[in-house]
Amino acid sequence: MGSYKTENSYLKLLTVHRELLVEQVKNTQCILDNLLMNSFICTEDIEIIQRSSTKTDQVRKILELVQSKGEECSAYFTQILYEAYDAYIDLRPWFDEIQYTPLDTIKAIPVVNTDPISKYCEKLRYELGRDTQFITSYSKSEETPLEDLYTDTQMELLNDTGESLGYLQNLDQLLGDQGVFNPQAETIFITGDAGVGKSIMLQKLQNLWSRRELKTGAKFFFKFRCRAFSAFKETDEISLKDLIFKHNCYPDGDPDNEVFAYILRFPETVVFTFDGYDELQMDFDLDNVPETVSPEEKTRPLLLLMNLLCGKLLKGSRKILSARSGTEIQSRVIRKKVFLKGFAPEHLKRYLALHFPEQEHRMLVSDQLDANPHLCGLCSIPLFSWIILKSFKHLQSVYDDFELPGSCITLTNVFLLLSEVFLGHSTARPGLLRRTLRCPTETFKAGEQKLSGFARLALHGIETSKLVFTLDEAVCCGLNDEDLQFGFLRPASHYDSSSASSFEFLHETLQAFLAAFSLVLDAKLNPESILKFFSKCKYKKSSRLSCIPCLKNTKPRESDAFQTNFQFTNLFLCGLLSKSNAALLEHLVPPSALKQKRKILKSYLSNSVKTHLKSLPRSPSTDIEGDKVHAMPNFLWMLRCIFETNSEDVAKMTANGISADYIKIAFCNIYSADCSALNFVLHHRRKHLGVDMDNNNINDYGVKQLRPSFSKMTVVRFCVNQLTDSGIEVLAEELIRHKIVKVLGLYQNHITDVGAKQVAKIIEECPHLRTVKLGCNNITSVGGKYLASAIHKSKSIFDIGMWGNCIGDEGAEAFAEALKNHPSLTNLSLSANGITSHGGRSLAQTLKENTSLHIVWLIQNKISDDAASDLAEAFRSNSSLTHLMLIDNEFTIDGARQLSEGLKDNTTLKEVNIKGSRISEAEEHLYQGDRRLRFH
Repeated sequence: MGSYKTENSYLKLLTVHRELLVEQVKNTQCILDNLLMNSFICTEDIEIIQRSSTKTDQVRKILELVQSKGEECSAYFTQILYEAYDAYIDLRPWFDEIQYTPLDTIKAIPVVNTDPISKYCEKLRYELGRDTQFITSYSKSEETPLEDLYTDTQMELLNDTGESLGYLQNLDQLLGDQGVFNPQAETIFITGDAGVGKSIMLQKLQNLWSRRELKTGAKFFFKFRCRAFSAFKETDEISLKDLIFKHNCYPDGDPDNEVFAYILRFPETVVFTFDGYDELQMDFDLDNVPETVSPEEKTRPLLLLMNLLCGKLLKGSRKILSARSGTEIQSRVIRKKVFLKGFAPEHLKRYLALHFPEQEHRMLVSDQLDANPHLCGLCSIPLFSWIILKSFKHLQSVYDDFELPGSCITLTNVFLLLSEVFLGHSTARPGLLRRTLRCPTETFKAGEQKLSGFARLALHGIETSKLVFTLDEAVCCGLNDEDLQFGFLRPASHYDSSSASSFEFLHETLQAFLAAFSLVLDAKLNPESILKFFSKCKYKKSSRLSCIPCLKNTKPRESDAFQTNFQFTNLFLCGLLSKSNAALLEHLVPPSALKQKRKILKSYLSNSVKTHLKSLPRSPSTDIEGDKVHAMPNFLWMLRCIFETNSEDVAKMTANGISADYIKIAFCNIYSADCSALNFVLHHRRKHLGVDMDNNNINDYGVKQLRPSFSKMTVVRFCVNQLTDSGIEVLAEELIRHKIVKVLGLYQNHITDVGAKQVAKIIEECPHLRTVKLGCNNITSVGGKYLASAIHKSKSIFDIGMWGNCIGDEGAEAFAEALKNHPSLTNLSLSANGITSHGGRSLAQTLKENTSLHIVWLIQNKISDDAASDLAEAFRSNSSLTHLMLIDNEFTIDGARQLSEGLKDNTTLKEVNIKGSRISEAEEHLYQGDRRLRFH
């Protein structure tokens, strides 16, 4: 249908679409106000219309009246529906369908959106857009537009048991149905480690909605930070209405509370975001949370939050909740779960380009990063990347000699770099020449008093579980108004009625770093007291809706130094007391005190490591002979602490303390930078070791950092780790050099034919390699031929997994040729590889001659009856095969009969499974052949 510009077309339009308009137009007041304001109708007309008892009758009377006034009035009526966007948002598809283009004369007549709901939506969009426009930077005067710096991160969808469902491609999909495992729940749960980008992702989401660029039908978007719920007074009570309006924005000119009434009537139009659930502080038992179902009822703010998340209040609204990894929340309230994994290499390149738009500067930084895999690994965490790149940019502009830190940089060094920048801001003097030689020691000495003040405030917060501070608290720590402008602290939004200023640290990790600094700087502190946060044990968490570690009536677990809730503070303490930072700190702390604290920490760390390693659970390994030790995520924190200390002694002791032959550290949220910590320990090990690092996020940078440790590894399991061909090339180089690998797991990465060629070299040149898992990569027939050729030459290979690639019939033929008379290959999976009957017949021919294969998986291919006779013939001559899995192929009952006939002469085969073929239930029941042929 064309656009409506011709004479009488709008009269016709309203007649043709009369019933749609009657059904979709809910607000009549805005229409009547504008028609009256522009003299198309009079007050008597409005009185007559409003006598109708229902909205639909009122809309019918308006249509009759408008059409009776002629073409211009009908055209203007349509323009009101078009211009008052939020009031008639349900009509947007209709306007697209009719390709609406208003007449110039009609466009000149103003339309005022007097609908209170629409006006409030516009106000909410404006205020949310204003609040989310900038990213907080070093100081109040230096803010970066969100659009100039935001970069998507890896957003992995998880099911209810934590298994991957793939990745979201954009933020629009966050609110969609993809990955929903509990349709009755309303909360989308976003989790990820500190600094991985949860808060800024929510900020981007909010900003997109404010600009109408988020694909959602939400009319209302309310944002909250969970830490603010802990800032309410104990006696505070609020209602849902208070929470929404007092802490976002008030609706103007709404004496009849139409906005809130609309929200209650249409809760599906509301989206809430609650950032930082792990930051909540609670002092009551959530097993006995009283239900709050009335939106007008006042209750404690935390109870209000819990009832919202549980769906007791405003049922049908959508909630997005973020929290750090490891935060426990009841599965019954989670609709879908998204795990943020930071920057992949391509994300980092985009982020780098945003920081350095000039090609010359970008290449300079890129070259320095490429030469330092550990630094690249740190940059996979958006917060650390921001610190490193912004610090580089700033220090490059001030000093003559600054380059990115070298390969030995730790997380402590990153935060020392940030502190140097902040202190440089606060100690700079007018008239000082900007370009000088960099001297961090002088900067820290000049800013010692301010650093000490910030550190004391941070420690006070850690000790009292405070994240938000008053100006009085800052002053008590020796800080003044001027000090608050230079980056360590930023203004915090407050949720009470107080007008007093409040502040928070730029990030929780910065607060943890400064708290550790306070423990180091305080010369009066009993040296033993530096261990105070190591000794705070973690409390058992119940299955209640809570992430809070210290609820009442809970019992402490057996103490574990690496399972504390103060992990970052302890980590930074280890880094600050490392010998590598002694040259800096000895100008701030008496060397004797520094030495004593270092000795106490090292002794405690050594003893704790020994205790921790002894407690790791052991079990027999199925990959290699020997015991397997199963490490938990707190083992990773142990490695991180050891790496921060830069103590070779502790690293050697740890390596030798891993007495098992195999260590499993799968599903531990290991990032690429953590591979430096793992390598720091493992390269000291005397004996060989199997390492299972499946389902982490080490990517290519992590592989590069592990180079020295591959000389020890007999098992290399890197499945689901974002590896590309670049990482596989490094891996191949190292494994071929040492030739000790027995098991290689690379399932579900991003390996193409280029990487497959490198894996083929490993298979061909490593004489002890028995198992290779390459499923769910991007390998075609080209890579399949490389691998088949290598398998043909290998005399040790036992198990090959190729499920979920694209080798097709060409690849299947290459494998068939390689398997003829193969001496050792026992298990083979070519499932989900696009193999048709042509490739199936080639494999069947091979089975006639092969005497080593026991189990063959050909699930989810396209093999049909055309290959049945060849397979049946293979059954008659093969005496080694025990299981042939042909599930989800294209056999009919005729093919099944042929397979069954072949089984008559075979006593070795235990199962041929053709479940999911083109065989009806009736045909299955009538089937009278060999029962080893299974249909389910």
